[in-house]
Amino acid sequence: MQIYCSQQHKNNGNHRFCTHCGEALPLNVGQVIDNRYEIARILGQGGFGRSYLAIDRQKSRKTCVLKEFAPNVVKPQDLEKAKELFEREASVLKKIQHDQIPRFHASFAAKIGTKDFFFLVQDYIEGDNYDQLFTQRQSQGKSFSEEEVINLLHNILPVLSYIHFLDIVHRDISPDNLILRESDNLPVLIDFGGVKQLPASQGFWRTQLAVNATLLGKKGYAPEEQLLQGKVYKNSDFYSLAVTALVLITGKEPNLLYDSYNGVWFWGKEIKVSPKLEAVFKKMLAYKPSERYQKAEQVIKDLPPPSTVSTPQIMQTFHNNPHPYITKLKTEVVAPGIKRARTLHGGVKNQTTLFVQKIPMPVWLRPFTVSFIMSTGILLTGAGFFALGNFAVKGITSIQVPEIEVPKIPSIHNSGSGNNGKRSIQQVFSRVQQLEISSVFFTNTVNQVFYAQKPELNRRKLTEKSEDAALREQWNAVADQLLNNLEKANLSETAKKKIGSYSQQDSQRWDQLAKAGKLGNYKSFQDLRADTYQTFEPLFPGQKRGNLNQQTFLQIWYAIASDKVKNK
Repeated sequence: MQIYCSQQHKNNGNHRFCTHCGEALPLNVGQVIDNRYEIARILGQGGFGRSYLAIDRQKSRKTCVLKEFAPNVVKPQDLEKAKELFEREASVLKKIQHDQIPRFHASFAAKIGTKDFFFLVQDYIEGDNYDQLFTQRQSQGKSFSEEEVINLLHNILPVLSYIHFLDIVHRDISPDNLILRESDNLPVLIDFGGVKQLPASQGFWRTQLAVNATLLGKKGYAPEEQLLQGKVYKNSDFYSLAVTALVLITGKEPNLLYDSYNGVWFWGKEIKVSPKLEAVFKKMLAYKPSERYQKAEQVIKDLPPPSTVSTPQIMQTFHNNPHPYITKLKTEVVAPGIKRARTLHGGVKNQTTLFVQKIPMPVWLRPFTVSFIMSTGILLTGAGFFALGNFAVKGITSIQVPEIEVPKIPSIHNSGSGNNGKRSIQQVFSRVQQLEISSVFFTNTVNQVFYAQKPELNRRKLTEKSEDAALREQWNAVADQLLNNLEKANLSETAKKKIGSYSQQDSQRWDQLAKAGKLGNYKSFQDLRADTYQTFEPLFPGQKRGNLNQQTFLQIWYAIASDKVKNK
């Protein structure tokens, strides 16, 4: 058996390192790492190592992704620095609990032969990155539509809001670090590698696996303060995201869209978008960080409203030529544009795959919302109603029911209490907006209650057909009751806005504060827990202690606890 390094040097299958350049070679299929993870196939490679589809022998042979970090360094201090950077990535991933970011399981070191290797374990899920979608569009003489890119921005900006809240800056947003997840057609942000920093003694450190050195982001995508000055701000991510969007819309790499001599983008010449979107892009791309948007919510507010057409179009395009189990981990590109990873195992090109949690998919409300926006747009000029339509589209991306034909929407005159006093969906999401809570959390929670009440449905997807009308009304009633209870909880603005982002780290922090005597009357976390349940249980009596869903009712519990901690 013969295997190849990234430089296409031929090696014997029993070698661990390339006999020509010294690069670490791929692990063998069937090889077991850490007495647990059995290599099933190679997925791809990037600036720090490779990723593999692996079988976890300790979890009923469940598949996962094993990301290998194999630095080809000699000096002990460089190896220590490499290990530090790897552990930094692991520590960042441990903090993140978001449906659109890969879920982290473990990190460990293993000695293979005479060298140390480091590994991360993450969820595995099939999906195709936007670089791959971009390349396919190019081969067809096409590019992404403005509507598709607007949808992408609406779906990924809340993710940036989440990581920025944790004081995490991604620093490497580009088409190859965004995955279109097959399970729900949502974009997933990948690659939080910590190896894009200076080592202890080697200038800009690089691995032998990298085609180019790894700096703080990709030239063309990263702003100047990041590449030239080594400074990074939260809105540096907005700059990179805007460049990514321009590349997808125009079908051209960044170096063809930017006049480096005059320091301006080719607006009108190479970049043709609507005036409203152009204004958003210009602010995201401002040279001075102080002149850019400061928060993701500000970008979302200024964006044109999303549509529901583009994502299915993307998936249909890609399903014509699927590439399962193929991935590309690319954090190393420095030159403008995106260069393909070197071929492996006989020249098979590797694309990006991500490993993330599956979450519910939007559906029967999507076409409804489009009609709602059109109706309110025609009949109302108030900015508040326009914002409502915008919010509703973004907010209902998690109801598990199928896409259907656009339903008939009642006129604005009938949107008060609905027919026979029944609350309309417009009113439901108007209240969601007024409460300023996560719409993804909200719809997930309503789904949980609704399908628990209707087990005979077996989570069947609702349709817009007349036979499902009563079920849709019941869904609205559940939503209305949830909103009533949330209002009764009298949560602070801060607590409400964080719903959907709470994690076990919050309870661990409160536990530490209690042990340090810094939680007022709460002498232990158990005291806080008991007091929180006293408020929570009367509002949600059907939810059992110790059995709250992390993505739904436990988020409300955390919000209540957060306010109690704040008031102590």
